[in-house]
Amino acid sequence: MNSTCYCTGWSFVAGLAASVLALPSLAAALTLDEALRLAENNAPSLTAQDAKIQAVSSAAIPAGELPDPKLLLGVQNYPIGGADRWSLDQDFMTMQMVGIRQEMPNSDKRRARIEVADAAVDRAAAERQIERLKVRQSTALAWISSYSVERKDALFQDLYKENRLLSDTVRAQIAGGRAQPADAVTPKQEAAQLAEQQDDLIRQRTQARAALKRWIGSAANDKPVGRLPEWPVDTSGYSHKLQHHPELAAFAPMTREAQAKVREAEAEKQSDWSWELDYQHRGRQFGDMVSVQLSWDLLLFPGSRQNPKIAAKQAELSQLEAEREALSREHTQQLENELADYERLNRAVRRNQESLLPLAKEKVELSMASYRAGKGDLNSVVAARRELIEARLKQIDVEEQRALTSARLYFAYGESSQ
Repeated sequence: MNSTCYCTGWSFVAGLAASVLALPSLAAALTLDEALRLAENNAPSLTAQDAKIQAVSSAAIPAGELPDPKLLLGVQNYPIGGADRWSLDQDFMTMQMVGIRQEMPNSDKRRARIEVADAAVDRAAAERQIERLKVRQSTALAWISSYSVERKDALFQDLYKENRLLSDTVRAQIAGGRAQPADAVTPKQEAAQLAEQQDDLIRQRTQARAALKRWIGSAANDKPVGRLPEWPVDTSGYSHKLQHHPELAAFAPMTREAQAKVREAEAEKQSDWSWELDYQHRGRQFGDMVSVQLSWDLLLFPGSRQNPKIAAKQAELSQLEAEREALSREHTQQLENELADYERLNRAVRRNQESLLPLAKEKVELSMASYRAGKGDLNSVVAARRELIEARLKQIDVEEQRALTSARLYFAYGESSQ
């Protein structure tokens, strides 16, 4: 078998796959902190929340103000019969009137409307905090996934180098008569398998970049650099901070808003009133007049009008309290699950570092030593190398999963409570 053809075949496949993955290395570097900064500055959802806060803040300004006064114009006692018919100034009762009317909602209702508007502003701010958590957490998760793909890419470059060393060893064994010529095919097969795995890695990179691009735009094409974040996981501290989760904290202004709406509905049982001032002009031979009027609403049917509204608002308040309790229990379950998952992944990382990886490396070294001494076969070497490759890839995967779990915990219960 021609060794030159052998080298060209597998090295071309390996080089082609490696070159595709190596292209982003020419791009600018992207740290996690930079990704988080870009996400907060550019996320359209946060811009929408800012606009919502501005809207409810503006709507709160006139909440407790009086209604606009009404201008009244008219003619009173206009004659349509008799000697003075169709005349504006002959009959002493005919008056041209101009006046103003002001409606006066009761003070409790106006106070409740102000409380509703203020609570709505606080609720909008709480909703922005929820969205900010979502943006920062999702950005961190996407960055971690993208960074892990780059770690695997670097690992594959090492694997290709090791594959070339294996090829050199096999050729030396064949030349020394300690191996069969057919063994020369085995490194080619391993290189092809590595290239096949890299195809999946290209897909993972595309998906990770797409997820990151959602939050930071074109900067997602930059190569993630740095290291996996290591946020401290405080099991007892996170449990105490559970109620500070933005989604639960948002219920405070929502509850105040609902309570204010109950008070507003109860204020409907108090009469509103209005006053009216009119100037009435008559003919020259008669004197002009001024009139003042006061009016009140008559609450004759509270059982079918005001009481059902109060009951509806009270039911909405009860619904809100029940929803908060349900969400609190859901977050408690999620927190316990995430903490248990983090501990499991932490043990898996340590087990890989302290046991599985060293053992896999030792097995490869022993198998290779036996093969070089002519006491072992190449299949044992390849099988040991395959186990080591899987162990190294698994190590990256479990470290990624641990970082993802840590990020979800930190942004939900660590950063949000600060």
